[in-house]
Amino acid sequence: MTIQIGDRIPNATLAQATAEGPKPVSTDDIFAGKTVALFAVPGAFTPTCSARHLPGFKDHLADIQRKGVDTVACISVNDAFVMKAWGESQGITDDSIVMLADGNGELTRALGLVLDGSGFGLGERSQRYSMLVKDGVVEQLNIEQGGEFKVSSAEHLLAQL
Repeated sequence: MTIQIGDRIPNATLAQATAEGPKPVSTDDIFAGKTVALFAVPGAFTPTCSARHLPGFKDHLADIQRKGVDTVACISVNDAFVMKAWGESQGITDDSIVMLADGNGELTRALGLVLDGSGFGLGERSQRYSMLVKDGVVEQLNIEQGGEFKVSSAEHLLAQL
């Protein structure tokens, strides 16, 4: 079942690359007591994700933060090293956008937002989406329909704030 507006983000452990190596990060650490703009991509370094999705959130970061968002986070079913390298390739060298790895797809499955990319040799990935989460509860949820890039954009989420 897909997560809905008003639902609480399920408990899961993600990973974030640090200087000391991958660090486990719980969803409680990410969402508790904060307003978080979370967006998910099917894969780091993929065309739409690299040309439009992540750059849009980078370009609109200050505007999103001015609207009361504490954290902007990007998640993908990739490993922490890939997420760090992708962020760096996009000019994100600090934690301005938190790059989160859901390497085993634990959170993605718990959210009900799995994308079956096996027909393209990609295995299980995440659907493309954005959401606004306040203190662990989903307030806005924007899930793209197959292959589209409209409602999960930074511009769309910014208009919802």
